[in-house]
Amino acid sequence: MSNEYRHILVAVDLTKDSHKVLERAAQIADRNQAKLSIMHTLEPLGFAYGGDIPMDLTSIQDQLDDHAKHRLAEIADPRVAKEDQHVVVGMPDTEIHRFAEEHDIDLIVVGSHGRHGFALLLGSTSTGVLHGAQCDVLAVRVGQKSAE
Repeated sequence: MSNEYRHILVAVDLTKDSHKVLERAAQIADRNQAKLSIMHTLEPLGFAYGGDIPMDLTSIQDQLDDHAKHRLAEIADPRVAKEDQHVVVGMPDTEIHRFAEEHDIDLIVVGSHGRHGFALLLGSTSTGVLHGAQCDVLAVRVGQKSAE
């Protein structure tokens, strides 16, 4: 009998909750002997600022990219191999879907803040990921007060 999940993608926002999301995915990966990849998406600076700034944002984008790679490594190590840690630039749900299709991902794991209200729900990355995904999506509840 084949394993249900062979390649799991963990999409994180680099906050402290990212560890919880990765841990949940790692438990599933262990049970299924699945490969684990982790990714973070940086929105392009030109998009964030509407392209109105008359300067070259390349060096700033590179610094953000380097910082994100370092932070992702802190979260991923030692659970996820260096070559399976990915920082990409683009819109999160679009890039997550693209990565999932290109790498035969069969489960995407994302953090969800579980905010209430229809407008907040529609605006969240986890909702965007869910709606366009070709595979299963697990939203791990994060952000609420936990007994630490």
